Amino acid sequence: MKPIHMIALALLCATLPGLPASAADKETTETAMLSAEPLSTDLLRIQMFGAVVDTAKPDVKKEAAPVSLRTNAPVANKPALREPDAAPKGAARKVAAPKPAAPKPEMRRADTPRIASPAISADPLQHAVQRRLSDGASATASPKAGEKAALVKYYDELGRPLLWVDEKGLTARGKAVTSEIARAGDYGLDASDYKLPDLSGFDRTAPDATATLAIAELEISRTVLAYARDARGGRIDPRRISRNLDPTLALPKPDEVIQSIAYRPDAGAYLRSFQPQHPQFEALRKKLRALRGDGTDRENAEPKIQLSGGPLLRLGDTDPQVALLRRRLDVPQGDNPERYDDALAEAVKRFQREHNTTADGVVGPGTRRLLNKPHLRNAGSPADIRKILLNMERWRWLPQDQGQFYVTVNVPEFMLRVVKDDETIHTTRVVVGKARTPTPVFSNDMKSVVFGPYWNVPNSIKTGEIRPYIRPYGGGWYGRRWDTRVLEQHELRIKYNGQHVDPQTIDWARADVRKLHFYQPPSPKNVLGRVKFVFPNKHDVYMHDTQEKHFFKRSVRAESHGCMRVQNPDDVAAIILKHDQNWSAQKTQTAFNTGYDKRVSLKTAVPVYITYFTLWVNEDGSIKTYRDLYGHDRRMTTALLRNGRNYAATKRLEAAPTRERQAARTRHDSGTRFARNAY
Repeated sequence: MKPIHMIALALLCATLPGLPASAADKETTETAMLSAEPLSTDLLRIQMFGAVVDTAKPDVKKEAAPVSLRTNAPVANKPALREPDAAPKGAARKVAAPKPAAPKPEMRRADTPRIASPAISADPLQHAVQRRLSDGASATASPKAGEKAALVKYYDELGRPLLWVDEKGLTARGKAVTSEIARAGDYGLDASDYKLPDLSGFDRTAPDATATLAIAELEISRTVLAYARDARGGRIDPRRISRNLDPTLALPKPDEVIQSIAYRPDAGAYLRSFQPQHPQFEALRKKLRALRGDGTDRENAEPKIQLSGGPLLRLGDTDPQVALLRRRLDVPQGDNPERYDDALAEAVKRFQREHNTTADGVVGPGTRRLLNKPHLRNAGSPADIRKILLNMERWRWLPQDQGQFYVTVNVPEFMLRVVKDDETIHTTRVVVGKARTPTPVFSNDMKSVVFGPYWNVPNSIKTGEIRPYIRPYGGGWYGRRWDTRVLEQHELRIKYNGQHVDPQTIDWARADVRKLHFYQPPSPKNVLGRVKFVFPNKHDVYMHDTQEKHFFKRSVRAESHGCMRVQNPDDVAAIILKHDQNWSAQKTQTAFNTGYDKRVSLKTAVPVYITYFTLWVNEDGSIKTYRDLYGHDRRMTTALLRNGRNYAATKRLEAAPTRERQAARTRHDSGTRFARNAY
């Protein structure tokens, strides 16, 4: 380097603060000058996140010692920041941060210590939202504390955009999500439950414009969380209605909902995804709209084929309009197109059922009107609409993904189904609990199949159905004896403290049968039959074979103590073990015929869903209803459709009962629980 150049470089370095003059003697001087650029970190932040940084000149005299973000300790030997305009001529020119067009939330400088309390946004609208959240009640004081905490967490973080409003009013995202919430009634919810702000007449120049927008932002966010919770079954707590309604609810976490919807391009579609995705729920939704007069087939409102006025058309009639009717309902013409035959009668009945009118197969003025204008459906009866709403709610109790292979029992229908890849591969009849010993509604995983099972007799059957038949007889010199033939007839045996006991050695007048262990070993007379399907649960119920096959011939099959007796259980076992163990049908049949307490543990647990659907929509649009065996429809109507606030899922459970009440309840519950463990 020439002497003149070395002198110029030394003078230049001496004018720069924070850089020793001796640096001129090192070859890394130029590199050190460039890396010390004070706005380089802020500029990188702008390029990465689009954030606005504070470019104000720092007050070096009043500035406190820098603090480490990691340790909160002062950082030693930190060079002072150089003022932006203090660079001498000839120095590297700095790149200035772009000036924002409108006020935006400020970013925290990299050398500012992190503090526990939330930072206050410089945006007046966001600041107003934060203030309203902080002025509200404590999050822990609300029954929906999780929802408020989620909102506080989201809006208190700087740089987070508002979700639904801007300074002009409701945004496109806000309009999409409020429009979706307004259609809650189409999905079996009550739209009046969701409070939405009205910004149709919003005046951005009004003095309270900012406050109005802040209130609207928070109201929509709260409503979004409430809608997501209700769509997944959070409107009521089924266990508060009946202890026999015990589904496993999968309610969404509020913080995950608000964080996710903030980044979804279609907020309305995301909110809609919380509704049950099962095809039957969609069929119920369409039927609900149809019964309310909101038909979804308005594209066919005026079909090309119109039936003018004419005589009544019924089975066996011959008329030129019959051929027209065939074309309207897409029924094959047959040998005589003008003759009203059985195929056409079935098509007419199906059309009448779909349009909620009497399915008598007679085409009169009312049916003609519906054929010509199918969107003019007759309004459904309140009872039908109410039943649809109740059954739509029950679909919310099931998981969105029920699994690729599962077993489901619909108690009011007395039917069991095995489902694989969303297709029913096996259907069979079941016997369920009586009204006084109902089969509970719940879900759990099947863990094992037991061939030749033992039956352990529950206390309720010991005291109610065995002990009354053990009577005294005899007397005189030989003393009193006891008639224990009921034990012999059912091959029941007794143990006490693990030891076998002869029934004739027991003083039945004094003995407490609840302390004796009654059991029935595997045999052709075993009340559980040859196989049982075990899915451990607190209700102590399971599915099993039975000796009383005659019950399967009945239309109403509520005869058990809570467990489900399965018709042809060997077929069900073969399907399950083929799927899980790759057993052949012959291997399963051999185990079924010869197994003695043979337990087969499943490699993969099979979900079992015990449901209570009292209405079903068939593929042709018709509906089938089932008897409300246990009165759950009535209880749910009170809780769900009659302002049943005491049954809300967010309410706390009742206060702990007194010691006397608790003891009485324990005795009652234990007896009922054991009763369910019976055949």
